[in-house]
Amino acid sequence: MPKDGGVGASSKRREDVRFLTGNGKYTDDINMRGQAYVHFLRSDVAHGTLTKVDTSAAAAMPGVVQIFTGEDFAEIGGMPCGWQVTDKHGDPMQEPKHPVLAHGKVRHVGEPIAAVVAETLAQARDAAEAIEVDIAELPAVVNMKDAVKDGAPKVHDDLPGNLCYDWGFVEENKGAVDEAFKNAAHVTTLELTNNRLVANPMEPRVAVGDYDRSDGEHTLYTTSQNPHVIRLLMGAFVLGIPEHKLRVVAPDVGGGFGTKIFHYQEEAFCTFAAKAVNRPVKWTSTRSEAFVSDAHGRDHVTKIELALDADNNFTALRTDTYANMGAYLSTFAPSVPTWLHGTLMAGNYKTPLIYVNVKAVFTNTVPVDAYRGAGRPEATYQLERLVDMAAHELGVDPIALRRQNFITEFPYATPVAVEYDTGDYNATMDKLEEMTDMSGFEARRKASEAKGKLRGFGVNCYIEACGIAPSNLVGQLGARAGLYESATVRVNATGGLVVMTGSHSHGQGHETSFAQVVAEMIGIDESMIDIVHGDTSKVPMGMGTYGSRSIAVGGSAMVRATEKIIAKAKKIASHLLEASEGDIELKDGAFSVAGTDKSVAWGDVTLAAYVPHNYPLDDIEPGLEETAFYDPSNFTYPSGAYACEVELDPETGQVTIESFAAADDFGNIINPMIVTGQVHGGIAQGVGQALLENCAYDEDGQLLSASYMDYAMPRASDLPFYDVDHSCQTPCTHNPLGVKGCGEAGAIGSPPAVVNAVINAMRSGGHDVKHIDMPVSPSRVWAAMNG
Repeated sequence: MPKDGGVGASSKRREDVRFLTGNGKYTDDINMRGQAYVHFLRSDVAHGTLTKVDTSAAAAMPGVVQIFTGEDFAEIGGMPCGWQVTDKHGDPMQEPKHPVLAHGKVRHVGEPIAAVVAETLAQARDAAEAIEVDIAELPAVVNMKDAVKDGAPKVHDDLPGNLCYDWGFVEENKGAVDEAFKNAAHVTTLELTNNRLVANPMEPRVAVGDYDRSDGEHTLYTTSQNPHVIRLLMGAFVLGIPEHKLRVVAPDVGGGFGTKIFHYQEEAFCTFAAKAVNRPVKWTSTRSEAFVSDAHGRDHVTKIELALDADNNFTALRTDTYANMGAYLSTFAPSVPTWLHGTLMAGNYKTPLIYVNVKAVFTNTVPVDAYRGAGRPEATYQLERLVDMAAHELGVDPIALRRQNFITEFPYATPVAVEYDTGDYNATMDKLEEMTDMSGFEARRKASEAKGKLRGFGVNCYIEACGIAPSNLVGQLGARAGLYESATVRVNATGGLVVMTGSHSHGQGHETSFAQVVAEMIGIDESMIDIVHGDTSKVPMGMGTYGSRSIAVGGSAMVRATEKIIAKAKKIASHLLEASEGDIELKDGAFSVAGTDKSVAWGDVTLAAYVPHNYPLDDIEPGLEETAFYDPSNFTYPSGAYACEVELDPETGQVTIESFAAADDFGNIINPMIVTGQVHGGIAQGVGQALLENCAYDEDGQLLSASYMDYAMPRASDLPFYDVDHSCQTPCTHNPLGVKGCGEAGAIGSPPAVVNAVINAMRSGGHDVKHIDMPVSPSRVWAAMNG
């Protein structure tokens, strides 16, 4: 019987009322008295020396307040990188300075050269066009393998070889891995590309800076997933503003997908400029700007090899990856191809020996950073394409090969330094087979062939690591921030609660699902609970939302704070009921004395906390507010099995997805409806990567897909209605909710399912295609079949 409320109920999202009625308050809705507007003049060449930036004519144009160039930021700190990786020789990565505005050189198309602050946006744009800029163009390098060759153009003159780091993991395994390959009965080798993507959230980035001279306080309103970290990075490393004088507000945010985690130049500029011109300044990204200034995602080139024994058991895995960093290091970029990718290379399999090598490379392209899944999609795609290829080469069923090598005993310590606490990979595969009507596939294939089409079926499984932690471990791995989360629960005198969380909601439904958890714990109606987030002046500290950490880490902090509230409320109730504290029970919003009919309502206890006329002041402080910081002891490990069935037109190469099924294990579920929506959105992004999306540069570093005319976002007509199940639950063992995280699963699990299905379809038509890179566009499919 479905629940009407609390944990496990498919409650409709309370925040959708304001979103669907046009009452959301986004950063671009914020306009301040005396506000000026910013337009950035951006480089239109990928690599060159700035020989002249003359703003004199532009500065005299109507409405111009002030024009800033790199010279104005020469003494200001650069954009900081939040993660340092140590290479396989024990040396720290090469870390270039990342200026707020270009100074001396430009290194990618879209890099800001100057910023015009004017009375109106039109005046700012007009003045920007009048700035005289001379750039002595230099050869650009875009291809990663070309960038590390001798004689390649240097992206940064002081960083030899364009190499950020050469990372080996686990370095001690390398000799044994190589030996296992020598002794293998069969080796499958695959080279593939994980294509570069642009996140394209519905709301482009916006920044509004304000400065109050009366108290010296800076305020930045911004479209961020991570307001506290923005405050920390910008205050401490860029502008030198004490945290108590810097407020960062991220109100309603229209999607992030990772690209709004990071601290950007535009945020630092607007905060700086507001003080410089003594008035609020506002910048709103255009969609075209977003293509060349938002951090891009993915962009790996990998050679991966699997060694098997004579019984088809996996014995070793070896990978060699080039990862594009772009021209500069974005906030968490170094961690993506290393700790978020290499540690997941075991996948769902008990492969005893694994070695991962990653070369992170600077190129004259937009910086790359985390994008939905961040490292986990890359790992899953490599591994699951490789396993499918191995099954084809060995002539065995791809599902049977997977099942044979599944990890089946938990906890399981992988050879790449993580420990899976729970999982049941056979259960999710069983559920997937039940969902997909595999017995009817041959009949459907024949029906397709009868009309001149090819039909393919692809399957894969995945595992991901969510809620990255604990802080002391990630600190050893190079993180320059903690990865805990905080929550403050403030109970009002009349019994209502305000929960202040460091997690940030930008479409995930926190206001609904977080309230469900607290309401369930206390036994009150969810409408009595408000969730507050996204304002550093209201929430003491937070690490934001990314990596599917909100409920596993933020929700756990909220649970711990609520437990403190309940513990104190029981003390008050015991006094009111004249009973021992140990005999007090909380159920359905009332405190009672065990074994008696004596009880007192939640509201009476909370009123007593703030009206302490009959109150043991010597033993209990008045008031009812508690804060908790929660630092997990391990990641959580959601997993699942996905299947895709496609129909392919051999005349045109056009692929149509006929069905898509996803069986996930997310541990305990707070709100099934929200979880299903998260999976739907993730699959749409994964299918988009597999079939349509591609961020393409020419050899001169010009972005060829810088608008929706050239960058193909998936539309509703490109997608089927997904069959989603999350009934195979193995609760996480180390957080109080038993949850694992669901936000990225769809984007991780779907690309290999789609590509495996397309290759299966091509083979059914007699085309011996080993692999085809994403996006598997009609032209690529047709070319693969026709040579």
